[in-house]
Amino acid sequence: MNNSSEEIKQRILQTLEKHKEGLTISELARLHDTHRQTITKYILVLEALDEIHRRRVGAVTLHYIKKDWERLRR
Repeated sequence: MNNSSEEIKQRILQTLEKHKEGLTISELARLHDTHRQTITKYILVLEALDEIHRRRVGAVTLHYIKKDWERLRR
């Protein structure tokens, strides 16, 4: 991936780091002023890299930094 792709991934990770309670795709898109489909693309990449965890809560899917999720589970 090119530099801007890496930058977007890092920005998403930084945002999730600040929001330990987890965020939805829509919330991430709003915070980054980016389309939901773009955020989804990078969320899937980050999930494949084992950097984030996805958790379904009712009708909502929350995304967390993997290490934060592991701490929350305890």
